[in-house]
Amino acid sequence: MSRPTALIADDEEGMRQQLRSRLQEAWPALEIVAEAANGIEAVALAGQYQPDIVFLDIRMPGLSGIEAARMLFNRCHLVFVTAYDQYAIEAFEQGALDYLLKPVGGERLKTTCTRLQSLIGQQPSNIERQLSQLLTHHDKPAAKQEYLRWIQAVVGTNLRMISTREVLFFQADEKYTRVQTEQSEVLIRKTLKELADELDPNEFWRIHRSTLVRIDAIAEVTRDLRGRQMVRIRNHPELLEVSRGHAHLFQQM
Repeated sequence: MSRPTALIADDEEGMRQQLRSRLQEAWPALEIVAEAANGIEAVALAGQYQPDIVFLDIRMPGLSGIEAARMLFNRCHLVFVTAYDQYAIEAFEQGALDYLLKPVGGERLKTTCTRLQSLIGQQPSNIERQLSQLLTHHDKPAAKQEYLRWIQAVVGTNLRMISTREVLFFQADEKYTRVQTEQSEVLIRKTLKELADELDPNEFWRIHRSTLVRIDAIAEVTRDLRGRQMVRIRNHPELLEVSRGHAHLFQQM
């Protein structure tokens, strides 16, 4: 019997490497035949290699994982991968289809691999109705918006996953964005505008065109000798300027 095959689609190279490594541990017999950096590549490579399984990141450029799934659902078994824990997770618990929440844990991945092993040999068309219902569900307006909960940062040759709960503030730094936690700082390529659109506005405020700050990390707001509002962050010595356009956030000062 030929080895089962899979394709990994994720726009973060570090995440693809991590998932490949975890899959090698959880399912040594599984052969990763290709990797895609976006949904368009995923569909093209799936047509070329005909994998049994495709692991699809939900948010990718070109075509999202959901959009790519519409083109692949009757051709292979699909596993969605997401960093957004506000998705309708119950919809993924249908046995014939699975999801992985970033960062992918070893035990959770073993469960996924066990489910997939039981599906190998079955025609994907047998699950068409269930998957169609799932995709229709995702097309409907969400009752609650999904917000980013994990930041992916490449540090050297390693992929670091940072919970947004750990982040004190984000600050634009030329072509990168600085992510500051109590313990360290890292640089990521995601822009501040992208982060502002993806983070929960009840947890993060934009206080300057170059700064996003975690609300509950603010220790106090003071004024300097020039009359500028300055935010002091708990457990961090740096002061962050509040621009005039965002001064309304602290109206009582």
